[in-house]
Amino acid sequence: MRFVDKYHGDKSLKISNRIDAGCEDGFLQFLQQMGVDCCYAWIAPEQNNYDFLARLRERTAKFGLNLFNLGSAEYAKPLSVHRGLPDRDRYIEGLNNFMGLLGRIGVPTTTITWESRHAYATSPKGHVVRHPEETNQVTTRGGAPTRLYDDAAARSDPLSGMITVSKEQVWGNFTYFANAAIPAAEESGVRICLHPNDPPVDYTLGVATLIETIHDYRRAFDIAGSDYLGMELCCGCWLEGGNEHFGDILAGIKEFVDAGKVSIVHFRNVSGTLPYFIETFIDGGYQDMYALMKAFVRAGYNGTMIYDHSPDMAAGFAAQTAFAVGYMKALRAAAQAELLR
Repeated sequence: MRFVDKYHGDKSLKISNRIDAGCEDGFLQFLQQMGVDCCYAWIAPEQNNYDFLARLRERTAKFGLNLFNLGSAEYAKPLSVHRGLPDRDRYIEGLNNFMGLLGRIGVPTTTITWESRHAYATSPKGHVVRHPEETNQVTTRGGAPTRLYDDAAARSDPLSGMITVSKEQVWGNFTYFANAAIPAAEESGVRICLHPNDPPVDYTLGVATLIETIHDYRRAFDIAGSDYLGMELCCGCWLEGGNEHFGDILAGIKEFVDAGKVSIVHFRNVSGTLPYFIETFIDGGYQDMYALMKAFVRAGYNGTMIYDHSPDMAAGFAAQTAFAVGYMKALRAAAQAELLR
């Protein structure tokens, strides 16, 4: 079934930014002052009701922000679904009901990732990070804390050698999920945007990854058989994997934008490809980000673009947001001036 999104509006690429679902109006005004087009949020279980979500949509609209995407903290990464456990239907039903609410308030997308934990990271001491608050243990430019991944350290973890969910099982579980969730997405008019595994390695602590290569995305779309399964095209994950996993990123952008599969882009740079990388500021990694922006503009992409996993700045979250958003807006303006004149 073809995804029909009446919320994209014009054909221009939209800059989006994360908000806390309970944020003060001052932060929404801050985004408005920067000229941000859209916003998104993660919803806690107690916020997953019509009244709260409708008010959030109204609040963001007051500041000229299109609430383009909402993710459920409870249903976006359910271990039971990934592992095919007996209670998986409860989580799929929860996601389906959540999409029904999004359809009622006019939010066109939701987000899932086929991994049951935060972004996979390792410590400089050579072990897997078990808790999100322990992730930023290395630094990049100016001493900014950021995330490290060292594949040798990850594979030395005792759980890495214990295969608990195989590739075959993961794909079987995804097929079960798609058969149960895609009809609900179509009925609600809400697209499910699938994020790649981060990093795109074959197994994470004994559990097979779903989206490790460009071929995995193609396979997932074939299984779903509907445009209501779309993608979060994460430039960071693509760059982490490099040509070995995802191929030429510029060609990939054209392929999936041309196919109408991309609704959300994560605009992120890293120091290098697997087996070792750290996350950098947008302008601090190995990728020419202006080349990426031109690829999206050239392809006619009109979904949202988000800065993602930015290192922490000494001046706080507002500072890193302003830096990244300003950089992205400048790249967009330059690309549009070069390619669309």
